[in-house]
Amino acid sequence: MRIGILTGGGDCSGLNAAIRAVVRAADKDGHRVYGILSGWKGLLKGEGRWLRVEETAGLLSLGGTILGSSRVNPLKVRGGLKLCLRNFRKAKLNALIVVGGEGTLKIADALSRAGLPLVVIPKTIDNDTAGTDATIGFDTAVQVATDAIDRLHTTAESHDRVMIVEVMGRHAGWIATYAGLAGGADAILIPEEIFEFKDLMGILKKRAKRGRHYSIFVVSEDARIRLASGKILRTPLQHDEYGDVKLGGIGEMLAKEIRKSTGAEVRVTVLGHVQRGGTPTAGDRVLATRLGIAAVHFVEKRQFGRMAVAHGAEIVSIPISESAGQTKRVPPRIAKLGRVFFG
Repeated sequence: MRIGILTGGGDCSGLNAAIRAVVRAADKDGHRVYGILSGWKGLLKGEGRWLRVEETAGLLSLGGTILGSSRVNPLKVRGGLKLCLRNFRKAKLNALIVVGGEGTLKIADALSRAGLPLVVIPKTIDNDTAGTDATIGFDTAVQVATDAIDRLHTTAESHDRVMIVEVMGRHAGWIATYAGLAGGADAILIPEEIFEFKDLMGILKKRAKRGRHYSIFVVSEDARIRLASGKILRTPLQHDEYGDVKLGGIGEMLAKEIRKSTGAEVRVTVLGHVQRGGTPTAGDRVLATRLGIAAVHFVEKRQFGRMAVAHGAEIVSIPISESAGQTKRVPPRIAKLGRVFFG
């Protein structure tokens, strides 16, 4: 078989590990793998190259994606779906493996319905893809955020500062929750619930009574805080050229309110894209490898229109339609764990 593979949307650590797994699993079964360059943009333009097993050496620990990526959306290009189908057939491919997150899933679902035989591998540092326990990139992003929180603890204590760490998490607070728990944050603010500003002030007062005049607050980029006036503090929603939501700035907005209310010295650290890059953790390497091998097996069984997902200790497949357009949010039982340690 001639199997195509592309990586769409934002990059994350573990993509190359998935590419490596697909190429090696396919080669072992006598198939060839064609790498489509720059995500959907490459399929629209018919740009790609054949991948050899030899060039997968060293990919396991390499961040980013050797195929490149982009946020180009064929659904927003006139005749985009037909062009993708035409270039797929022009390359004489038998199947396509798509590695992507929220936006990529919607595109893959539309192309699948249009007749393109494909299998999806879920990746996103936000871990908000419905239907899977974990996505490629999440574990590394959490580790990066945790390392940052660990380092900020010492400077916060040294200077009696309130440190606000703003992490990614467009509509789900998985990174904030896990990194906050792992890093011993004094408050974790996520999009799944509205936080009361007075409760945050209560945490600062509680810690001050114990002689701790410093705190670490971990804030997801779409967190919401209700002020005493009833106003909801939230980053204004903006959209990029592809229609994706752009967020950021809630950390500084919260810092301003804390300074105004308490006079405390507050510093904000926005981790931003550093969460996407660098060497993947062992967890992401293993997950990417398992999903990549499974995707090839699903292709061989002609189980198209499906996504390889982690369910407990198993890798299984579910229909793409069950996940596309859905968001996996942090459930209350997990969000409540952080409150045990607030303050």
